[in-house]
Amino acid sequence: MKPSKPTLRRKMHGMMFKLPGMITCNEFEDFILAYLDDSLSKKQRFIFEVHLKVCKECRQYLTSYQKTLTSVQAIATQDKDAIEDVPSDLSDAVIAALGLEN
Repeated sequence: MKPSKPTLRRKMHGMMFKLPGMITCNEFEDFILAYLDDSLSKKQRFIFEVHLKVCKECRQYLTSYQKTLTSVQAIATQDKDAIEDVPSDLSDAVIAALGLEN
């Protein structure tokens, strides 16, 4: 099977990550907690948010991450009504990692 020809959007996406000051998806993951805690510098926050604008996968990852944090906080405080639709294997792993199992 012949690989598909890169689209303009895919080429632009690749170029964005080669610009000075841009971060990769792996680096993006390293800054998520600092972003959510609002502890990034203005420059770091700008770079993080530019990455969010150009990377659909990281926007989806951040949304999922935020839902998981909300669910874990609900579990920790026993607020079952606030638990979002998170896969049970993920919530079980987080609960185990935090030592919150019964």
